[in-house]
Amino acid sequence: MRKTVLITGASSGIGYEFAKIFASNGDNVILVARNEEKLFEIQKKLQEKYRIFAYVYAKDLAKENAAKELFSEVTSDGHMVDYLINNAGFGDNHRYLHTDFETHEKMVKLNVLSLMELCHLFGRVMYNRGEGKILNVASIAAFTAGPYMSVYFASKAFVLSFSEALNEEFKSRNVSVTCLCPGPTYTNFGKTAEYDKSNAFRYLKPANAADVAVTGYKAMMKNKSIALHGAHIKALAFFSRFTPRTINTKTSAFLNKGNVNNAHKL
Repeated sequence: MRKTVLITGASSGIGYEFAKIFASNGDNVILVARNEEKLFEIQKKLQEKYRIFAYVYAKDLAKENAAKELFSEVTSDGHMVDYLINNAGFGDNHRYLHTDFETHEKMVKLNVLSLMELCHLFGRVMYNRGEGKILNVASIAAFTAGPYMSVYFASKAFVLSFSEALNEEFKSRNVSVTCLCPGPTYTNFGKTAEYDKSNAFRYLKPANAADVAVTGYKAMMKNKSIALHGAHIKALAFFSRFTPRTINTKTSAFLNKGNVNNAHKL
């Protein structure tokens, strides 16, 4: 039977690639992002090419009550969400004190609190129904501390831990929770966070968003708890378990540098 997937951050990058994958398999898609105009363009493309239904919900999930509003609107419109893809998020590649606190707060609201709330709202429906799948997009950043991207790395560490815990809690009800942890990827994220100028983009071969989405999709369909794309990213995640945390932190600091303000005074 045709399924319905809700994807946040669906207007570009990995989220958009997820939308194409599900649509190509005949599933209906609920597209969520801030850019309504872009979402309607994607809606038209997907419906014409794949003959599925695509629904648009323009939401800034970093705003107060946005997750509740989305859930209420989606359910009021009669949509049953079989799959949930929590992809929306952003980062900031600067020293912690060189970024205003409002940006850090917005990052936590979007990367952590909104994701938590959507898992609670839609996850409860799936849990009671006894069927469903959730995929939360974290990052290879989840495996270590990240100087110069401290809040982003911490937020993704939360997403990984949270997802693994939910997967264990939910599996008795036939609901899986997968955490996708990409490395550097060619998306708007790199430009927005100014991370595309970092050493990570210089020394770790960035992946294509389409390939990362395929990895996440396959892992999700197999009910895997963690999905890693690329041999070098798998190696980083593996060795981070055995390397002293101080070394991991220094390695992250090196990889995150590139566009960082080196001024000692604020």
